[in-house]
Amino acid sequence: MLEKHSENEVHVDKVEQGPASSIAFGLERLGLIAVRAPIVSCIILLALIVGAVFGIHRIKIDDSLSQLFRSDTREFKQYEEVTKKFPAEEFDVLVVVEGKTLLARNNLEKLRDFVTDLQLVEGTRGLVSLFSARQAPAPGKLPAALFPAELPEGAAYDKFIETVKNNEIIRGKLLSEDGTLALIVLSLDPEVVASNKLTKTVADIRALMKEDLGETGLNVQLSGVPVMQLEIRNAVERDGLTYNILGILAGCVIAIIFFRKISFMIAAAFPPMIAILLALGALGWANFNLNMFLNVMTPLIMVISFSDSMQLTFAARDRLIAGQDKFTAFKNAVLVVGPACVLTHGTAGISFIALQFSNSDLIRKFGEAGLAATIIALVAVLSLVPVFGVLFVRNEKVFAVKFQGADAGVQALRNFCYWIAVRMVGRPGLFSLIAVLFVGGLGVIYANLEPRYRLADQVPDKRQAVAASDRLDAKLTGANPVNVLVAFPKGETLYSPETLQTIADVHATVEKAAGVGNVWSLETLRRWLAEKAGSADVATLKEYVSVIPEHLVRRFIDAEQDAVVVAGRVPDKDSSQLLPIVDKLDTELNAVRNKHPGYEIAVTGLAAIAARNSAGMIEKLNHGLTIEFALVAIFIGLAFRSWVVTLACILPGIFPVVMSGTVLWAMGEGLQFASVVALTVSFGLGLSATIHFLNRLRLENKPGVGSALAVERATVLVGPALILTTVVLACGLVVTVFSDLPSLRLFGWLSAFSMVMALVADLFILRPTAMWLINLHARLQGADKPAI
Repeated sequence: MLEKHSENEVHVDKVEQGPASSIAFGLERLGLIAVRAPIVSCIILLALIVGAVFGIHRIKIDDSLSQLFRSDTREFKQYEEVTKKFPAEEFDVLVVVEGKTLLARNNLEKLRDFVTDLQLVEGTRGLVSLFSARQAPAPGKLPAALFPAELPEGAAYDKFIETVKNNEIIRGKLLSEDGTLALIVLSLDPEVVASNKLTKTVADIRALMKEDLGETGLNVQLSGVPVMQLEIRNAVERDGLTYNILGILAGCVIAIIFFRKISFMIAAAFPPMIAILLALGALGWANFNLNMFLNVMTPLIMVISFSDSMQLTFAARDRLIAGQDKFTAFKNAVLVVGPACVLTHGTAGISFIALQFSNSDLIRKFGEAGLAATIIALVAVLSLVPVFGVLFVRNEKVFAVKFQGADAGVQALRNFCYWIAVRMVGRPGLFSLIAVLFVGGLGVIYANLEPRYRLADQVPDKRQAVAASDRLDAKLTGANPVNVLVAFPKGETLYSPETLQTIADVHATVEKAAGVGNVWSLETLRRWLAEKAGSADVATLKEYVSVIPEHLVRRFIDAEQDAVVVAGRVPDKDSSQLLPIVDKLDTELNAVRNKHPGYEIAVTGLAAIAARNSAGMIEKLNHGLTIEFALVAIFIGLAFRSWVVTLACILPGIFPVVMSGTVLWAMGEGLQFASVVALTVSFGLGLSATIHFLNRLRLENKPGVGSALAVERATVLVGPALILTTVVLACGLVVTVFSDLPSLRLFGWLSAFSMVMALVADLFILRPTAMWLINLHARLQGADKPAI
C-alpha cells in the first residue's frame, strides 16, 4: 500500500500542465499576478487592510424584529404605515412583575414607588400600569384615581384589592385574573430606541428594578421590542467577536498540527483571515448592516476560503517534497488546483445568488453580501497563498529531505483515503445503486418537512425578553400584538356616528376571535364611560380623549384623526398555529366591511405579517434550493465539458441536504429560515470537495490509465486536504453554538453537519458513482476518449 502511495506522489510531477483547456477558463492565473512582485503585493495588501479596518467601523447593526419580513409586498408596506401612524409598540418596554405576594400591601406600595421612579428615567415619554386605572367619575367631574394616596388596611384593604382585580380597564390587560402578574408598559422616546442611548435607559430601568423591588421577593423581567432589539444588538456584537477568535484559532491549530511548520500555517490560514477582514471592510464601505444572518458571514468566509487555501498549500507542499523550488511549486499549485478553487467559489456564488429568489430584503442582502465575500475570498486566496509561500517558506531543499520519510500525519490520512477508494471502486455499480436508493429515501423524508417560524427564535433565548414574553403568554393571553387598522373614508370623522359604530363592531369582532386577547381601542374608553359615568355621548368622549396623555392617545388614534387601531395580543406560537387565528379573524371582519363600506379594515402587526408570509417565504427558498441543484450540476458539467461530471455531482450534492433535513425531521423540527438558508449555502460550499476530487480525477484520467487507478490516485492526492478542511470548516461553523440567538445556533450546527455529510458523500458516493459513469462512458464512446 505504501509503495502505491509513493508512486502517486511521484506522479504529481508528470501532470503539471494538465489538459490544454482550463475548467476555470484561465481565471486561476489571477493568482500568478501578485506572486511576480510579492513585496509590492504585500504593500498593496497592507493599504487594503487599513482601508478595510475603517470600513468595518462603518458597519451598523440592524436589530429590527421586522427585518426578516422587510419587502415590497403590500402587507409589509401597510405594516410600516401603521407603525408610523401608531408608533407605540415599536417603543414600548414591557415590565413584567410577578409573584404570589404581588398585591400584598407592602409590595403594592413598593410597586407604586417603582412606577413613579420609572417616569423619571431619561428617555421615557410615559407609562401605563394598573395605577393608571380610574374610579367611576362623578357627574361633571374627572374620575379620581383608583388607588388612593394612602392604601387602606385590614379588611378594607382586602375589599379594595377585590375592587382592583375586578376593574374592567386593567383586569386581564394590566393585571392577571389571579392577581399574581402585573404589566407595566413604559413608552420610550423613538430617538432613544434608535440610538446607543437605549443601553443606558434599559440599564437605568434595571437598576430601579433592583433598588425598588429587590427585597420584595417579586420576579421582575423586561420584554418588548426595544429590549429585544438591545439583546439582539448585544448578541450580534458578542457573537462576532466569538466567531472571529474561535474560527481563526481552529484554522491555525489544525494547520500547524499537520503542516508542522509556521510558514505553511501562515500560507494556509492567513489568507482566509485576511479575506474575512477585506470582505467585512468592503461590506462596511458598501453600507451593509450587520444582522442575524450577516453575523455568520465571518465563519462563512472562513469556510469558503480555507478549503481552497488548504488545497493550494497541500499541492505546493507535495511539490516541494518532490524537489521543486518554492516559486515553481506554488506556481504549479495555482495552475493545477487553482481551476478547482475558481469553480468552488463559483458554486458558492450560485448558492448566494439563489437567495435572491426570496421575498425578504434581509435574505437577499445576505445573498448579495455572500456573493461579494465569495469574490473577495477567491482573489485573496489565489493571490496570497503563493505570495506568502514564496516569502515565508525557507530552505525548501532541507524541508524536502526532512519530510520525504517523516510525514506520518498526512501519510495516515492517505492510507485511510486509499483504503476507502479501493473498496468503493471494487463494485461501483452496486454502491451507486445503494446511493440512489438511500438518497431517494432521504429525499422523501425531506419533502415532508413543514415550514416553521417563531418570533422568539430571532431573539436571544438566554436573556430576559423571551422569558418575560412567555409569562405574558401564560397570564395575559400573549405578548405579540395583532392590530386591526380602521381607516376612514373621506367625509367621515373620528367622532361621526358611522365611524364610532365601525370601531365598536371591529372591537367586538376582535374580542370574540379565538386566540386573541387583551383588546384595547377607543371603544374600550367609550364602553367604560357608558357603564361607569352613564354617558356615551360624543362630547363626553371627546373631553376624556383630550385629557388623556398624548402618548396614550397615539396608541389608538393617529395624529390626523383619520384612522384608529384596535389592538389585541396573541401568544408567541409557531406561525402555522397563528395563521389560522389571523385568517379566521380576517374572515370574520368581512361582515364589518360589508356593513360599513368605504372603511378600510385590515389585520396587521408583526405577528400577522409573520404568520401570513413566513411559510410562503420558506417554501420559496426551499424551491430555490431545488432549482439550485440543477443549476449547479449543469454549471459544473459545462465547466468540465462533460455530462459524466454533471451526473456524478448530483447525488453527492443532494445527500448533505436531504441527510440534514432527515435529522431535522427526527428531532421534530421543521424548515426554518435559518435552516433553509444554511442548507442552501452548505450545498454550494459542500461541493468544494466534489470539485477538487473531479479536478484531480480529470488530470489522472488519461488514456492507458485504468479508471479504477485514476480514482484511487485522485483520492489519495486530494483526500487528506479534503478531510482536514472539513474538520476546520465544521469547527469554524459550529462555534455558533455559543450564540444566544437560536436561529444562529441552528444555522451553525446544521451547516457544520452538512459539511461533514458532504465529505461522507464525497468519499462513499462520489467515488463509485464517478467510476460507474466513467465505465459507462467508455462503453458508449470508447476508452480512447476521456470521460472527464
